[in-house]
Amino acid sequence: MKKALKITGAILLLVFIAIQLYQPAPNVDKGQPATTDFMQTYSDMPAEIKMIIQTSCYDCHSNHTNYEWYDYIQPTRSLLVEKHIKDAQEDLNFSEWDSYSQRKQKRLITSIKKQIETKKMPMSSYTLMHHNAKLNDAQIKLLTQWLETQE
Repeated sequence: MKKALKITGAILLLVFIAIQLYQPAPNVDKGQPATTDFMQTYSDMPAEIKMIIQTSCYDCHSNHTNYEWYDYIQPTRSLLVEKHIKDAQEDLNFSEWDSYSQRKQKRLITSIKKQIETKKMPMSSYTLMHHNAKLNDAQIKLLTQWLETQE
């Protein structure tokens, strides 16, 4: 019985090590200028608003994710992290903001405001590991007030 457990453990360890060799392409912009980026469109945005959006939204909702060391551990990265990013970008990609129609931009601004007010965003599963992305009441108020001026 002990020998079978050791063999099973060794096989599982080898499989775990082997799957670490597979790393999906990271969600990074590779230094390309972001001419259609949300920050470019709203270039007069206050610095505090920029910081809040970049810290709390951009990892999932842009073409540049700041990965943590644990984001590179498989199978977590391919099964969770990259899937969350892909799903998030399908809903909203700040890096491609200017490519959206004016109508869609207005709708997204309203949706962003609602998601923040109801504390659905940033997701609690994200803020669990990224504490600095969690919005406090003052940040929510500041951000929603700014978003109201853009609707």
